[in-house]
Amino acid sequence: MLKAFIFPGQGAQFSGMGKNLYDTIASAKQLFEQANEILGFRISDTMFGGTDEELKQTNVTQPAVFLHSVIAYKTLATQKPAMVAGHSLGEFSALVANEVLSFEDALKLVAIRANAMQKACALNPSTMAAVLALADEKVEEICATITAETGEVVVAANYNCPGQLVISGSIKGIELACEAMKTAGAKRALVLPVGGAFHSPLMMPAKKELAAAIEATSFATPACPVYQNVVAKAVTDATEIKQNLINQLTGAVKWTQSVQSMIADGGTHFTEFGPGKVLQGLVQKINKDMMVEGVN
Repeated sequence: MLKAFIFPGQGAQFSGMGKNLYDTIASAKQLFEQANEILGFRISDTMFGGTDEELKQTNVTQPAVFLHSVIAYKTLATQKPAMVAGHSLGEFSALVANEVLSFEDALKLVAIRANAMQKACALNPSTMAAVLALADEKVEEICATITAETGEVVVAANYNCPGQLVISGSIKGIELACEAMKTAGAKRALVLPVGGAFHSPLMMPAKKELAAAIEATSFATPACPVYQNVVAKAVTDATEIKQNLINQLTGAVKWTQSVQSMIADGGTHFTEFGPGKVLQGLVQKINKDMMVEGVN
């Protein structure tokens, strides 16, 4: 039985997240306080008592989800993983779990990534939409057609599970795509309450800033393979891991394909560390025979 540890991304946050760890485990409290110092503001206060609106700000959400996930892993994991993966932002948490990045370095990169993404969102008003019950190929085809015909940016961004794909792009591109998806038979095509077009070419300004920070950070040899979003297969080379992490900002999150690769390589038991249960649900939709559990 191979244990796969998985880590959620933006959207899993909730008020009160991580408070149980802070209140009951001394080493967890220490890590939260260390994070407050690194970030230069008391993110723990926002995590434990902030409003949904405050928690939704990208520069808060990303470090908050990272901290909850990594501190849960560091204080509650009883064994080492055989393989790891994270959904979008969660890839940074996964890289702490497989010893590629230190807690401090990963947190600094997450903060830089969040701020860079927030700036990119302000430059180009843009959004994302969930498309349900339409074949991936059809979604990709519609996105490509709209881009070719109108010049608007719209791409497949998150392959979450079969029948659930998120698209990303300009506001006009997403509007046109949603109409076309419904006409093509999608059960729903719903614009999401997000700050911008994550995992699309519109994140290019943020990519440059993040790339510089990643290049300047030390990446160690992984203790186990990481199944990275953009390639959806096991990666064990630190240089490759760096490049994939940079490419992830403008590339698609191939979560379905990553989980399928983990299963093909022997993964049978998936443990999600951090807020919420989203990834546990997605794993079971990808393969209902998998064992899933959450640690938070």
